Amino acid sequence: MKILHAFTFLIVSAAPALAGPNGPSAPDKSRYSIFHPTPAAEMRDLSTDRPDQTESPYTVDAGHVQIEMDLINWTRDRSGGITTETLAIAPINFKIGLTNNIDVQFVYDSYSEERVRGGGERSRTSGWGDLTTRVKINLWGNDGGKTALALMPFVKIPVASGGMGNGEVEGGLIVPFAVNLSEHAGLGLMTELDILADDEGGGHHLAWVNSATVSFDFTDKLGAYVELFTVVRDDGGPWVAQFDAGLTYGLTENIQLDCGCNFGLTRSAPDYQPFVGVSVRF
Repeated sequence: MKILHAFTFLIVSAAPALAGPNGPSAPDKSRYSIFHPTPAAEMRDLSTDRPDQTESPYTVDAGHVQIEMDLINWTRDRSGGITTETLAIAPINFKIGLTNNIDVQFVYDSYSEERVRGGGERSRTSGWGDLTTRVKINLWGNDGGKTALALMPFVKIPVASGGMGNGEVEGGLIVPFAVNLSEHAGLGLMTELDILADDEGGGHHLAWVNSATVSFDFTDKLGAYVELFTVVRDDGGPWVAQFDAGLTYGLTENIQLDCGCNFGLTRSAPDYQPFVGVSVRF
């Protein structure tokens, strides 16, 4: 996986050079804002940060709202004779386009239930999750071209109840990068640095997230993706790796349905995580 980390770093570092041959200049939409929305005729194609775990560098058009959510998300993990199952109901990402190149996002974990059994014990925990605020700043490629790059700082606000969170403020920076491989295929790369609270409290550690996803369009409406997702911690914690795959279906220009499953490749990763979701733009 060190190869993937190095590859992601080099691609993002070399992104300015890759941006050169993007083709014709993008249309000037700088006059649009949350108070002067982008007209429907000038809006970009619907682009979402789901269903894969690699974020998109494209923002929501100015003055428009986009809602992305899991309808249902179920995770199962078995380790050391202990089985943990988590059911998340409608975790949501609520986005608002502030300018042509900036949007603000509110990610709320909503309601979830966790069941643990094994080792002669059983437990059940349920409650509402934390709120994460993110700002996506597209640096180029929002309105056309072969590549696109964005910066996305974020802060997690600990509002969870019922023991579902750690009660700590956390944050980080996400750098998503996209390459248009062809008319029907695309490559997404993401590197992310997280500042996270230690599991036992009393301090913080860093986590480096890297991912790569390849998407395919079978028709104008139906698409698919495969993805490799990894997490490395600087405190000696276990390395996490997942292989993900899923489908997307464009119901309309502003509504997308999706489904998929994330599979654990390492013992520290959940065994599998199937989900069904939807994205809607207004």
